[in-house]
Amino acid sequence: MSGLPILSLAIWVPIFSGCVVLLTGSDRNSPLARALALLGALAGLLVTLPLYAGFDTTTPAMQFVELLPWIRRFNINYHLGVNGISMLFVILNSFITVIVVLAGWKVIESKVAQYNACFLIMSGLLNGIFAALDGMLFYVFFEASLIPLYLIIGVWGGPRRVYAAFKFFLFTLMGSLLFLISLIYLYLYSGGSFAIQDWHQMPLPMLQQKWIFLAFLAAFAVKVPMWPVHTWLPDAHVEAPTGGSIVLAAIALKLGAYGFLRFSLPIAPDASHAFSGLIIGLSLIAVVYIGFVALVQEDMKKLVAYSSIAHMGFVTLGFFIYSPLGMEGALVQMVSHGFVAGAMFYCIGVMYDRVHSRLIADYGGVVNTMPKFAAFFMLFAMANAGLPATSGFVGEFMVILASVKFNFWVAFAAAWTLILGAAYTLWMYKRVVFGAVGNHHVAELTDITAREFLVLALLAAGALVMGLYPQPFTEVMHSSVNELLRHISVSKIQ
Repeated sequence: MSGLPILSLAIWVPIFSGCVVLLTGSDRNSPLARALALLGALAGLLVTLPLYAGFDTTTPAMQFVELLPWIRRFNINYHLGVNGISMLFVILNSFITVIVVLAGWKVIESKVAQYNACFLIMSGLLNGIFAALDGMLFYVFFEASLIPLYLIIGVWGGPRRVYAAFKFFLFTLMGSLLFLISLIYLYLYSGGSFAIQDWHQMPLPMLQQKWIFLAFLAAFAVKVPMWPVHTWLPDAHVEAPTGGSIVLAAIALKLGAYGFLRFSLPIAPDASHAFSGLIIGLSLIAVVYIGFVALVQEDMKKLVAYSSIAHMGFVTLGFFIYSPLGMEGALVQMVSHGFVAGAMFYCIGVMYDRVHSRLIADYGGVVNTMPKFAAFFMLFAMANAGLPATSGFVGEFMVILASVKFNFWVAFAAAWTLILGAAYTLWMYKRVVFGAVGNHHVAELTDITAREFLVLALLAAGALVMGLYPQPFTEVMHSSVNELLRHISVSKIQ
């Protein structure tokens, strides 16, 4: 598509803005750093809007394609493009960056420029992941995005931030090394191409497909995260600042699921079918077992972190039942989770900034002192539990419906998320918000400010619009999902 290089702007505008914010220097210039960060985040969002406005929903082909040589000797190119699957995540990521900058406006008081710069640079790198059509370019963005998130957790996190950051980095790095080996193998096997679309068309013997699928699984399962490699996520969420938790839940968890669609399923379709039972089993464990784990948590952040693992289990389940309805439902769930989980972590952050505790037992009767906040929190709690007319319901309903067509008992196990999700979310909400004022800390609470109201209203708009009228989202992804399913239904074994 001719015209402006929109995808390059989506990548480099926030990165450049982050570098400019860094130049503001010490905390003496923190008001300027905040203002520049907000301008950079808004600019990053505005340059992505033409992606939706100019997107052709009738074709599964890559759009807004950019191709420039990068490392000629190894045939590595700066190759970008989006289809109906990846485009939505570029816009979602840019939107969440605005939310994160606003969320940390008053909360972060030290190293303000560096904090905001980390989020802006990470936003550009994440957009690069979703837009990359070259395997090595994808890997560079994939690994580089770990660095700012590692710093966000390790520098601005809680008392155990160094442990949580190191555990997060170690888990993700180990899987990524196997991913790199697979990319190099595919490059050599293809005769010297790093083009992901070339790999999609390349025949592969079954044995090679299985090894490649397992290597990809090692990288992407950690990112989702799937059981049993999920243990880094609760620690990372608990120690991360509010902005870090929002980005981690809303965007970073989507990278593993996106990797399945970009790499595992189309490159190794026969192996994907062979291992589908394993993935479905792990997904159901995440939905049911992790749901029970969330039910007994005393820390609100840890509860929502386990809730995220259960919801992402729905995503991988939707992918591996090979149904258009299931895959579209999983993608809707991914976008919805960006709004709802991000909002839940922000709500917890709002209370933590006032009381400096995340423990459920330290609250009670919040509605008496923060009625506006309690109303927003109720909306997001209901969306997290899958209430109809919220975005949390649409994706789960589509996946469960597809699961019923696939296998009744799989659907029966998956439907437990509706029961468990309502149990742990509403049980937390009841103890925190309802009843008499629990203690003097709650009695002294003040309701949300205009800035906090704006952040919550933006997230609420996303959750409600997607819940009441999901068609614009599903229309965008429909052609790309059908093309992907058509592609993986054909054997690639020579």
